[in-house]
Amino acid sequence: MSTSRISDAPAGSDLAPLVRSAAERLAAAGVPSADVDAELLAAHVLGIGRGELAAAMMRGARMPEPEATRFAQFIERRASREPLQHLTGRAPFRHLELRVGPGVFVPRPETEMVAQLAIDALHEAPGPEPVAVDLGTGSGALALSLATEVPHARVHAAENSVDAFIWAKENFAELAPHARLAFIDLADAFPDLDGTVSVVVSNPPYVPDDAIPRDPEVRFWDPPAALYGGADGLDVVRILSGVALRLLHPGGTLVIEHGEWQGAGIRDLLTADGWRGAATHPDLTLRDRATTALRP
Repeated sequence: MSTSRISDAPAGSDLAPLVRSAAERLAAAGVPSADVDAELLAAHVLGIGRGELAAAMMRGARMPEPEATRFAQFIERRASREPLQHLTGRAPFRHLELRVGPGVFVPRPETEMVAQLAIDALHEAPGPEPVAVDLGTGSGALALSLATEVPHARVHAAENSVDAFIWAKENFAELAPHARLAFIDLADAFPDLDGTVSVVVSNPPYVPDDAIPRDPEVRFWDPPAALYGGADGLDVVRILSGVALRLLHPGGTLVIEHGEWQGAGIRDLLTADGWRGAATHPDLTLRDRATTALRP
């Protein structure tokens, strides 16, 4: 829909007060980013960008009634704490827009620095076509960042959830059809690549089983298999350590996302398994977010 259609609508609701009222409804429901979410949902319903929406609101444009009805429905769903990304069907991640919805973990902004660590390591890897592997790719956020930002690399991704794999398959087809996506258990991933990989990256389930997330968007909508990692949250990390030792060549880099209190435990775990130079890195909020290590 064009902004001219909005402004030319002979009937409908005034856009600016409609969006303000929606933001108030979301704020009353406890949505932390109420203003932003109301604007993004209005822009989504109208098929325009957020900047175009702001300009239309300043002009005193109106929202046609069919779109206003749909907007109200979206606002009520968001007020019930259904994730914004499920309503729009898209999740921004670095320079990408990923298709997401029920059954797949919605990528978070903090994971962007995890991708950067892997991208930097892949850029530094020797050879004309370094190999990277993303274990438990979910929507494909990490693998697709590597495939599009390091185009000379060969990127492989593994996922063992049927629902997540369906979303990943769509994203790979749209954004990086040259990358390899496999439906396979993490522990069995890519035996044909043993000893040839330069970078292994993963955002595994790392929430301890009894640490139920506070946010309803996470607690009720993210798939449990993508969240919970055993009593201490590190069950999958233990598997990752062994798989990455198998896949990486000597000097290859492992990058693992984790919770802010898990850095020391993961460094100890990796060091005990024989990894070198285990180091933990903070995200932009200065919370520990990822640990890297080198294959001996």
